[in-house]
Amino acid sequence: MVKTFPLNSTGFHPFGELIGLQFSSCEDGFSRCSLDITENLLNPHRVVHGAVIYAMSDTGMGGALYSSLEPEQLCATVEIKINYFKAVSSGTLVCDTKVVHRGKRTAAMESEIRSGDDLVAKSLGTYSIFAVSRDK
Repeated sequence: MVKTFPLNSTGFHPFGELIGLQFSSCEDGFSRCSLDITENLLNPHRVVHGAVIYAMSDTGMGGALYSSLEPEQLCATVEIKINYFKAVSSGTLVCDTKVVHRGKRTAAMESEIRSGDDLVAKSLGTYSIFAVSRDK
């Protein structure tokens, strides 16, 4: 039995809520999340801060992998490499993520972040998969 990632659960992902990130799909090693660009997400040059795009990718990867984990498993980011292609300052960003490879202890994911038809960024990430510790 794999884990279920709650799409609209207040409090499940406080940082995602802070930046306005919303999931519309998270199952079978795939996730889709989006956010509406607001003034608070812009850098001093009046374009979306790279950290926002990175956060979308990181969270999308966690969601895609989370959907394939067993109840006693968790995951954590090991590394992410991201390429930024286009600056955006308004509209909606959409991040599609898929699990490219999943082993017993690690997984590799790929994310694409788009604004409409424009590719804004692409990233490749590695995550660790581990059992939840029952020790207290």
